[in-house]
Amino acid sequence: MKLLHVRPYLMAGLLMLALPGCEKALEEYNPSGLTADSVYTTPAGFETLVNGAYSYARWWYGKEDGYSMSEMGTDLWLRGAGDVNPDLTEYTTLQSSSRASTELWGQLYAAVNVCNAGIEYVSKSGLTDSQKKVREGELRFLRAFYYWHIVEQWGGVHFTTSPTTSVQTTANRTPVEAFYTQIFQDLDFAVASLPATTSDYGRATKPAAEAFLAKMHLTRGEAGMPDAQLHNQQAATLAERVVTAYGLSLQPTYADLWNMTNLQNKEIVWAINYSKDLSMNDLADATLYPGGHPRGSHNGHLHFLMKYDDQPGMVRDVANGRPFNRFMPSRFLLNLFDETKDARYDASFKSVWYANVAVAGRLAVGDTAILATKKAIPAAVAATKKYTIWDVNRVYNAAGRAASDRLHYVTLKKFEDVTRPTLNEAQSSRDAYVIRLADVLLVAAEAQFKLGNVGAAVTHINTVRRRAAKPGQQAAMQISAADLSIDFILDERARELAGEQLRWFDLKRTGKLVSRVRAHNPEAGASIQPFHMVRPIPQRQLDAITNKDEFKQNPEYR
Repeated sequence: MKLLHVRPYLMAGLLMLALPGCEKALEEYNPSGLTADSVYTTPAGFETLVNGAYSYARWWYGKEDGYSMSEMGTDLWLRGAGDVNPDLTEYTTLQSSSRASTELWGQLYAAVNVCNAGIEYVSKSGLTDSQKKVREGELRFLRAFYYWHIVEQWGGVHFTTSPTTSVQTTANRTPVEAFYTQIFQDLDFAVASLPATTSDYGRATKPAAEAFLAKMHLTRGEAGMPDAQLHNQQAATLAERVVTAYGLSLQPTYADLWNMTNLQNKEIVWAINYSKDLSMNDLADATLYPGGHPRGSHNGHLHFLMKYDDQPGMVRDVANGRPFNRFMPSRFLLNLFDETKDARYDASFKSVWYANVAVAGRLAVGDTAILATKKAIPAAVAATKKYTIWDVNRVYNAAGRAASDRLHYVTLKKFEDVTRPTLNEAQSSRDAYVIRLADVLLVAAEAQFKLGNVGAAVTHINTVRRRAAKPGQQAAMQISAADLSIDFILDERARELAGEQLRWFDLKRTGKLVSRVRAHNPEAGASIQPFHMVRPIPQRQLDAITNKDEFKQNPEYR
């Protein structure tokens, strides 16, 4: 699906929501004089609206703030030296002033508003009946997708299915269950309306809707939830259908997933696509974003990299990336892997850097320059090496906290991009995977486990683990029913999906966010409290409304 340069026209007001128009503008200035009635009642204009509805996902997926909201503050990651959102990583200062939370609140509500407008206008769009059905299915899929982010992150906050067409000064508090009622309705419509495949990569399809609906049922299938077992059965049924009915297949090896020449493969159920022409990815828009905004394309390749270019034998280059050192793996994450059997460790993490400049009397180009390892290297052994070693005892203390400068550590390399044109290029054309088949298999396993169908759960997990096995280790990677628990499933999801913007949601869904962060992340674990299961409502939102006695901050935040 092509990226758009035309952005929806947003009027100032509560939740930063308004009915979109055609031209870029700030506040209520509309220089074109075009209106929704004149634009979105034409097929071309309506297509602009639908494409614009997709574009908001690019604020979250493959973006720094999205990583902070979805991966940080979990059991898997610690704060790197360059982390710009430590409030979300460690919870110590998380309040209504959170910049990332404020930014994404506004964009998610703007996205919902565009979807609401499209659903209202689709009958007047001038499209054929079959086109209307598909486009409404896409809009309902996207509305459910955006509302899921909102309700999981902030809880029972403002909810509407009507587009905002003027300045609004009040907000409502809607129960979480009402959000999910609408999410299920929208996704049921999407499943019934969307095609099984699309030639326009990036658009939602029937299997994408079914896979996402499966996860929504799984989310409502926790013990104590109304109709929990019915939700788990629905999750299992939908996930099994996605696994078997659409010709999807796991890539032969885990490393194949991350190859820049193989992004559109049969494992991907739905992805946020970015243009190979980086200039089309809207890096900065002087009208909508005075001073610029790092929207652009995928930039996950920046954030997980350790600083290698301050070490002997190394200068920054395209192959090794531009290190922003925002996030470093927890010792717990690294120790989840048995790298003698599991190929995902070497495919996910970078441990060795080879010299790209010579160091007289010490290193030639191509020699090992840096070793970062989760193992302990005895000082006597390290002293015999010409390369620099960052071993587990240099990077972490005995409790698992960062012991050094937070600049040097084993690096997540899933998102690296050796096709960037220059060594300082911050953008990547890499697509952001949102749903892939391995995730769906693990959803099916979790649902079957909660239903008591342990054998079926083991079968799905072993399918994922066989693909992950190193040559000759397939049998050793298999598990049995005795190995299975929710904690094992979460461990397996970490091994398979670390960094893919799912972890915070996984831990919250299973009721394990607080306990696992306390058990496995000694930095965030010292601060996390049960009220951190939702985020603070942005102060900018609270200041904008007039019904302050009705729409209040989430408990314990200020």
